[in-house]
Amino acid sequence: MSLYDKLRHFADGYGLIAIMVVFAGLCLWTLRPGAKRQGRIAANSIFEEDKTGTRDDDGQ
Repeated sequence: MSLYDKLRHFADGYGLIAIMVVFAGLCLWTLRPGAKRQGRIAANSIFEEDKTGTRDDDGQ
């Protein structure tokens, strides 16, 4: 069995399972209870200009 066949067999089996576990973990990480505050801060960060009345760049 060549190296290519060994790597292909690994990717078809264990590699796919590992990728699925990482994907599910990242999805659940964003839905954890502690992420609510951080998500709200990130979502409202584009409106910081409205609160301060100034801009960071040289625009009007």
